Amino acid sequence: MPFREVNSRVVEAVIAPGQKMFSQRGAMLAYRGEVSFTPNVQGGQGGVMSMIGRRVANEATPLMTVEGNGTVMFGHGGHHIQVIQLSGDTLYVEADRLLAFDGTLTQGTMFMGSQGGVMGMVRGQVTGQGLFTTTLKGHGAVAVMAHGGVIELPVTPGRAVHVDPQAYVAHHGDVRNKLSTALGWRDMVGRGSGEAFQLELSGSGAVYVQASEEKL
Repeated sequence: MPFREVNSRVVEAVIAPGQKMFSQRGAMLAYRGEVSFTPNVQGGQGGVMSMIGRRVANEATPLMTVEGNGTVMFGHGGHHIQVIQLSGDTLYVEADRLLAFDGTLTQGTMFMGSQGGVMGMVRGQVTGQGLFTTTLKGHGAVAVMAHGGVIELPVTPGRAVHVDPQAYVAHHGDVRNKLSTALGWRDMVGRGSGEAFQLELSGSGAVYVQASEEKL
């Protein structure tokens, strides 16, 4: 069920009988028709084990299951919203950036140390996003939140993209990321993490960057 962008901070979704959607609690702004909102205790399509994994990972942002027949407008905190369409690939995104997503998508958790070993774990600390991230896989749409709008940057083989860790929002496709620095350790003294480190993304896919270094 695709999202319709009402404006840069509000999206509308059509809820059809027999289908479901998951949204962050408190994200519903208005709705029309016969629509129900219930706390999600199954952890999305990932099931109970996915839910347990996210709780261990501190990635258990409360979700609502949205069902019925009607339309729902979503928004939260006045944040800018970016709609990402998945066609069988996997989206990697922090749980607190998720506004709403199709119930057809499978939700899971990934340990950041598996992408770059120890530096993958350091990446989580530098970005302030922790050691785990949420994954959404399959065919469907995802609405994510960001500060100041979002830029989509293609990642192609042989042309790595470097981004500020604090401006990173999400990425999808066959993309690997690692923490890198163009500065020596002496140069890094007195500098903020955004100046000292960059996320290097390589492979084939896309990375989404917000126009701000501010966290949600």
